[in-house]
Amino acid sequence: MPLNRRTFLSASALATPLLTSGSQLASAAPRPGTAADSTAADSTGPPGSGPVPGRDVRPGADVLADDGWKRLAGRKVGVLSNPTGVLVSGDHIVDSLIAAGVRPVAAFGPEHGFRGSAQAGGSEGDYEDPRTGIPVYDAYGATIDELARMYRKSGVDTVVFDIADVGSRFYTYIWAMYEGMVAAGRVGVEFVVLDRPNPVGGSAFGPMLDPKFSSGVGLKPIVQQHGMTAGELARFFNGEFLPDDGGKLDNLDVVEIHGWKRDRLFAQTDLVWTPPSPNMPTPTTALAYPGTCLFEGTAFSEGRGTTSPFEIMGAPGVDWRWREALQEQNLPGVSFRETYFVPTFGKFTGEQCGGVQLNITDPHAFEPIRTGIAMIVTAKQVHPELFGWREDNFIDKLFGSDRLRTMVNAGAGTGEIIGSWSDELAGFRRNRDQYLIYR
Repeated sequence: MPLNRRTFLSASALATPLLTSGSQLASAAPRPGTAADSTAADSTGPPGSGPVPGRDVRPGADVLADDGWKRLAGRKVGVLSNPTGVLVSGDHIVDSLIAAGVRPVAAFGPEHGFRGSAQAGGSEGDYEDPRTGIPVYDAYGATIDELARMYRKSGVDTVVFDIADVGSRFYTYIWAMYEGMVAAGRVGVEFVVLDRPNPVGGSAFGPMLDPKFSSGVGLKPIVQQHGMTAGELARFFNGEFLPDDGGKLDNLDVVEIHGWKRDRLFAQTDLVWTPPSPNMPTPTTALAYPGTCLFEGTAFSEGRGTTSPFEIMGAPGVDWRWREALQEQNLPGVSFRETYFVPTFGKFTGEQCGGVQLNITDPHAFEPIRTGIAMIVTAKQVHPELFGWREDNFIDKLFGSDRLRTMVNAGAGTGEIIGSWSDELAGFRRNRDQYLIYR
């Protein structure tokens, strides 16, 4: 299935909303479904207390680069990556490989492109990289058969995946990895994942995707906040899904992160944040994204076209009452500020919107999906004349089923909606445990 949400996102700016009638410190005891299920190690540490936990984190790319990329010597390497495929030094892995004498024969660009210059739902096309002369293939929107043809045409015998994920099912890079794995199996090439930390930690939370709602923003049944690294997901995909999509890979290799534990957020490492996409500017954006991305499926702006996407939400006509109603709920780890904004692109371009900006006050207590759903439920209650869903029901693809839309329309509260997925979440957590690498 093509990984293409260009049509989904362009529709958001054009469609008329369908209105409904009536319509970075660790806490002592993080809640289930927060950024971490267990108390995180102190990221600062008193003077003289020894090594600071998390400060020696080295992604898989650095692990191989430290050894001169010997693991890939003599291989015909294709690199599936973007600007996040960088070493701690700031060098891109393609440049580091070439400097070590391992010249890739091709690169493959996901959504936003190999250089990351395209907006949501876009890519950069095929071209020759001006710095290295390496051919770059546009993999975004390509079918598995088309990916396989790219592999054959380029002559690769090893595909290296190195892209920073942000821990949400609807972020398309994990599905680029999945389809890249399936294509690798069809061609008979090795697939190597250079692992990176999950910036929002290792806790799983949210609803499971119903296969009937499979799309480019969620191909396979995993929960909304999967709490896994790309390497762990690759192992999960290989064990759970590839056997039905052409066969399990015998030549999957995950180069593990050094020094990371799953209760650590990005701020508890010394790594430099490289925006994995144009609207993911900071680690704080990533913390909010598993919940607030749901606003892409509503008639409200999710903050695209502002300096704080996924932290600012609203629409023309929204007033102070939404913020006041949210503050009264005392949602864990977050507060809200009344705000007004004019998006430069996306929904309501050039129009003044009212809304809220969320401020994460305790990253380990914060529950992004609970917060996002509470914001949606409250928006419908306070502004029934403004709140609605996109006419294409994109919310069902983001959520992985029509459950959120139908329950909100029926007047369900936040707790009732969250409780509706408890059994499937428990099953996912049990099943994924055998594929986890980091504890």
